[in-house]
Amino acid sequence: MIEDLKLGLTKAGKGLQTLFWSRGAQKAKLVVMGRSVSDGLLAKVVIYFLLSVVAYLYLQPILYMVSTMLKTLADMYDPTVRWIPRQATFENIAKAFEGLQYPKALLVTSTIALTCSVMQVIVCSMTGYALARLSVPFRALFVALIILTFVIPPQVIIIPLYVIFSKLGLLNTLFVFLVPATLGQGVKAALFILIFMQFFRAQPPSLEEAAKLDGASTFRLFAGIMLPLARSACLVVFLFSFIWYWNLYYEPSMFLTKGFTPLSIRLDMLEEILNPTLLGNTRTIVNPITEGTKMAAAFMIILPPILIFMVLQKWFVSGIERTGIVE
Repeated sequence: MIEDLKLGLTKAGKGLQTLFWSRGAQKAKLVVMGRSVSDGLLAKVVIYFLLSVVAYLYLQPILYMVSTMLKTLADMYDPTVRWIPRQATFENIAKAFEGLQYPKALLVTSTIALTCSVMQVIVCSMTGYALARLSVPFRALFVALIILTFVIPPQVIIIPLYVIFSKLGLLNTLFVFLVPATLGQGVKAALFILIFMQFFRAQPPSLEEAAKLDGASTFRLFAGIMLPLARSACLVVFLFSFIWYWNLYYEPSMFLTKGFTPLSIRLDMLEEILNPTLLGNTRTIVNPITEGTKMAAAFMIILPPILIFMVLQKWFVSGIERTGIVE
């Protein structure tokens, strides 16, 4: 029996030894996992570094604008001054403010962008809902025509549009942009219709069935249920439309030639205002005398959209994910 007890103690000792060794192996494994965690941190550092490089590539033009518009004329001629001016000046900002007629041009640009963007959201959401959820005859044909309007460049139809607006007396007014937006043919309207179609198709049919059982009409179903659900899509469409109308140049240069001029047209006229002696193609030459003022004007033009995007960035990103644009 004593020998059996010794044999049992020996086996128990070996079992404890095996247990301790296994725990040591687990600790060693944790150390390895700790190293893998450190490898993960290294990967994060690399990712953040790459993102910083990409962010710099996007921010570099804005940084160049800010640096150039704060330079004096002596700093513009000095090749050693690259980013940080020796003495900051706000004279270029004052000249750009006066040359752009900034308050008036800002009001014109904001009016065009806001009114047309709101109208695009309303009309494109109704069109997208009808094509996505209602039994529309020749639906495939309508979708094909919508895509065709997106493919055709505006230069092809600019002459007929100019003749029509001229005969209707709409030139140099807001209506040259508001009327097409109301009829679903505003800037990039086809893309917005497709965005709403994608969003409404993803909604469950049970919502409509429950509303119809309660006696809701089609318009009430759209305005009371579907449109509130499409807040993210509306925000995405509004921001895209606002930015495109804000940066619009070709159509305003054709339709708005007197008085009612947005910031994009005023920026194009700024060189002639700053230096009336320029003739011909000499406008394209970089002039250090006016370069700081032009950079200040460009920065003043892009500043409002940047501020709007900074405020609505959170909802804009979530809206991009929910509307199915990534797909």
